[in-house]
Amino acid sequence: MMSASHAVYSLRLHIVFVTKYRRKTLTSELLAALREAFAEILNDWRCTLIEFGGEADHVHLLVGIHPALNLSTLINNLKSASARQMRNRFADHLAKFYWKPYFWHRAYYVGSVGEASLETVKRYVEAQGTQENPARRPRGRRPLDPLLAIA
Repeated sequence: MMSASHAVYSLRLHIVFVTKYRRKTLTSELLAALREAFAEILNDWRCTLIEFGGEADHVHLLVGIHPALNLSTLINNLKSASARQMRNRFADHLAKFYWKPYFWHRAYYVGSVGEASLETVKRYVEAQGTQENPARRPRGRRPLDPLLAIA
C-alpha cells in the first residue's frame, strides 16, 4: 500500500509491448537494457517497476502506479523513450530488422492486477523466456486467458 496526501492506494498494472511486425529483435542484452530504461522512466513518473520479463518479440512489465496518473500518456512515454534509447544504443543490431526507425508495435495490452492474483501474474512475467515457457500458441487461435491476448 502506498499513500499520498489524501489517499491510500495499491494500483498495479500488467503491461505488454510487442515489437513492430513481431520481429524477434530482443536479445538478452537488449532485454537487460530495456529493464533499466523502463525502471528509470517509471521512476521519473513516480511509479515503480515491480517485475520485468520478455522474449524475443515482446516484453511484460508489472508496474506500480499512483492514482493521479494519465495512463495513456505514461504508456506512450514508456514506448517512445525506451524505443529511442534502444535505437540509439543498439542501432547496428536493429538495422538488420528495421529500415525505418521502428521498434514497438503501436498496440499494447494493459490490465489491472489485484492483490489476490499479484503472485500469479508475477510468476507468469518471471517465466517469460524460460525453459518452462517455450511453447507459443498456434497462429490464428485466440487464448482464453486475457493475459495472453497479445503475448
